[in-house]
Amino acid sequence: MTAHPESHGTSPTLPAGGPPGIIAVLGSGTMGQGIAQVAVQSGYRVRLYDAAIHRAGEARTSILAQLDKLVGKGKLAPIARDRALEGLIPASDVREACAGCNVVIEAAPEDMALKVALFREALDAAPNALFGSNTSSLSLTELGAKAGAPDRIIGLHFFNPPPLMELLEVVRGIGTSDETLSHALDLARHLGKTPIVVRDSPGFATSRLGVLLGAEAIRMLETGVASAVDIDRGMELGYRHPMGPLKLTDLVGLDVRLAILEHLHKELGEQFRPPALLRTMVRAGKLGKKTGEGFYVWLDGVAHAK
Repeated sequence: MTAHPESHGTSPTLPAGGPPGIIAVLGSGTMGQGIAQVAVQSGYRVRLYDAAIHRAGEARTSILAQLDKLVGKGKLAPIARDRALEGLIPASDVREACAGCNVVIEAAPEDMALKVALFREALDAAPNALFGSNTSSLSLTELGAKAGAPDRIIGLHFFNPPPLMELLEVVRGIGTSDETLSHALDLARHLGKTPIVVRDSPGFATSRLGVLLGAEAIRMLETGVASAVDIDRGMELGYRHPMGPLKLTDLVGLDVRLAILEHLHKELGEQFRPPALLRTMVRAGKLGKKTGEGFYVWLDGVAHAK
């Protein structure tokens, strides 16, 4: 595809020869932290922004803890940890985070208006950057059009936890240019990820399949087919999934899964109707690992059967 006539700025650029460059990560929740960690370990400097200013600093502390664990296991040299931390800088606002960046990755909650607002501000601050959204279900075509840069914005859907998961789902909107796609694929390789290219459609490829499996597992639990542990064990041992669908839902967040299912139910139909049990648990505040309880009880980051 050619660049859209309403393009905001010039074509995205990455440093010659790859990293080090500067990546702005907008959002310091679970995914933002993981993406930032991947980037600094890959040699990039990272500016981490969150609307709640204290969260970016807390995220840096959390990333340090993860890097320390890697050092303790002999998987990361102390000097590499120190170099990564030197390159990880909390930012107080979007413009500070994005100024002079080569890449901007948005990892905010699944809210179209919020993501559009972030990209509009970032586009002014980083006119030559590659702009990626970590959305797992929202339309990249709509996001690019509303932000005013349909050719410049692409989906960069990382998987949880980003430092461990090899896949990067690269989602191309209707207006995304060939050059933007090429830069996104280069970035994926620099970050040590294996990319797949997916056309913009509700749920893309991975969310569409993943949440459908998770929803059916919840329905099975709801109707007493088997326990959460045995449902998960069936998929882990019978289908070689590294993690069962219920434990994965706990890790992602029950509220996140519910939001994706509601969106896909609206867009694609009844097969994505959220299970009643999922709605009940979200209302009860049992959101998974981040609240300490979901389909499992989580103690010190480890899942235990209820």
